[in-house]
Amino acid sequence: MLYVVRHAKAGSRHDFKGDDRLRPLSGSGKRQSEALATCLAPLVSPDSARLISSPFLRCIQTLRPLAKAIGASVETDECLAEGHGFLDVLDLLTTLPDTSVICSHGDVIPDIIGALERRGCEFLSPPDFRKASVWALDHEGSEIRRADSWPPPVIGP
Repeated sequence: MLYVVRHAKAGSRHDFKGDDRLRPLSGSGKRQSEALATCLAPLVSPDSARLISSPFLRCIQTLRPLAKAIGASVETDECLAEGHGFLDVLDLLTTLPDTSVICSHGDVIPDIIGALERRGCEFLSPPDFRKASVWALDHEGSEIRRADSWPPPVIGP
């Protein structure tokens, strides 16, 4: 299984002054990232899995609690950045060890899922592209056969 995470809630793009790559998670986004870590940590192999994020701060912050929970580090890859095409991400997915996690954006992930659908991937649930949602991708070798969409974790106020 491979996991594709949409970054957790970030502060308002409109209200943020400065480089959008540096826009951090909001308070609720931080709680979502902690909840994601709780959900994913038991599923991720700390010995072999890789955690790879878009270089945007909000994606890195989304994976940090998971990295801490499993004693790993978060790598970054420009192919996961906002505005990037899906082909490089599909290539990346074929190279990852089982239980790896990637984190990207709301424009990239639907393109990845659309490409998988065109390639004959079976979908086990309706798509969910909300912030902090997860796609569990079942693969056989380099081919992704099935995809299951998980809603964002429920967090308190």
